[in-house]
Amino acid sequence: MPAPIVLFVYRRPDHLTRTLSALRENPEAKASVLYAFSDGPKDEAASHDVARVRQLLSELRDFSDTKIVLRDRNYGLSRNIIDGLGEVFGRHDEAIVLEDDIVVSPHFLRFMNDALSLYRHDHRVTTISGYCYPIPLTVPETFFLGIVDCWGWATWRDRWAWFNLDGNDLLRQLQAKDLERAFDMDGAMPYTRMLEDQIAGRNDSWAIRWLASCFLRGTLTLYPSRSLVQNIGLDGVNATHCGKTDIYDVVPSQAPIPVGGIAVEENGQAREAFQGFLRMNLGRSGRLRRAWQGVNDYVAGLVRN
Repeated sequence: MPAPIVLFVYRRPDHLTRTLSALRENPEAKASVLYAFSDGPKDEAASHDVARVRQLLSELRDFSDTKIVLRDRNYGLSRNIIDGLGEVFGRHDEAIVLEDDIVVSPHFLRFMNDALSLYRHDHRVTTISGYCYPIPLTVPETFFLGIVDCWGWATWRDRWAWFNLDGNDLLRQLQAKDLERAFDMDGAMPYTRMLEDQIAGRNDSWAIRWLASCFLRGTLTLYPSRSLVQNIGLDGVNATHCGKTDIYDVVPSQAPIPVGGIAVEENGQAREAFQGFLRMNLGRSGRLRRAWQGVNDYVAGLVRN
């Protein structure tokens, strides 16, 4: 049986329409249970959009079962995801996680389910990523990195149990082991600063704590070299966590990506390709530095809903 799909939504009905349409194109969708967690509106201005989102959810008929949770108040992305995954993992051993601005390839669910099955008992692997930066295709078809990505991803109940909510504890561990630079992809991404901002209350990021929790265990994430997802939420339309940018834009792969046949270890070539992409595209101008900060705020799950 396919892993359940867990979808977190807020106030972007047009984006959600595209997300659901793409998900339906996956043959495995009809056999999958879909959980949808709809956050409540922060204010009156968001109420109409939230109502439209909930109408779309009420009309879903394309999955083996659909379980809709309507928050009676605004949780914010962080709490919505943490509580929602806690609920799902109380019933299931694995899950595929999406947000309402992620458009997937027709082969996304197959890749996720194949990888969840293959690496279920290999605790060196923490997550499966559906997204890959638009790097030159000089890397293997699939590869492992020691950095988590959360634009269309999957994990298991026992790995999610490693999630440490205490940002202070995570930072202390990084500092005690002198791992800040390695955590920051050798200076390519300001993950340590994001964690410090979470501790200081400047963000309420679930994802930076998840990333740090996995990194400190020395675990790996499986990536496809051809992205199986596209983030359409970087268009500046009702975007809670980021501005407009196209530097992360990809076309989801229209061909399947096989799983397996590679060593379960970080791929140095892929790590260098990620670092090169980030350094080249995110630090070369003030405009891109602002995009870099905005998108990394999004990646980190900042919750000012």
